[in-house]
Amino acid sequence: MMPKASQVGIIGRWVVLAMFALAMSIFVPVVSHAQSPENVKQAMVLLKAKTAKLGVPGIKGEDAVAGKPVPALYFGTIKMNNNFVVVDEVKKEMGGTATLFVKSGDDFVRVATNVQKDDGSRAIGTVLDPKGKAIAAIRGGGAYYGDADILGKPYITGYEPIRDPGGNVIGIYYVGYLKAQ
Repeated sequence: MMPKASQVGIIGRWVVLAMFALAMSIFVPVVSHAQSPENVKQAMVLLKAKTAKLGVPGIKGEDAVAGKPVPALYFGTIKMNNNFVVVDEVKKEMGGTATLFVKSGDDFVRVATNVQKDDGSRAIGTVLDPKGKAIAAIRGGGAYYGDADILGKPYITGYEPIRDPGGNVIGIYYVGYLKAQ
């Protein structure tokens, strides 16, 4: 028995709607999920796991980053200053941005990052906003998850302290996603 013309029209509409729904499920979550707090947490887990595989965090001497001498941040025997492998792997796998900061005096300096300045270059050597919510949380010994302004742009972010074996905060793990403007 052949379907009636009206049934073919209905079936055709359902096929079109199903295809549209499938297309939306593939493309829209990339935009909406990228800015979700859950995605920030997953990216943080990935960043911390990748650095943990390299070894225990520590400071060994100094190294120049963007022409400024700062403490050299290591995970195991791998120096992170000016080393973008880990942060770029996180970006490749999760999207967004990732950074490793090192504590330098009262500041936290980006030593490995894929956050970009307006000219498109990596924002290495720049410091975490000294008046921001993230640094306040880190100085209080905790983490910060929420909105932050990074180099003049709004991001949804996560910041967690990097501690040496003695429990001292020697840096910061960061992940974030540019918010839709």
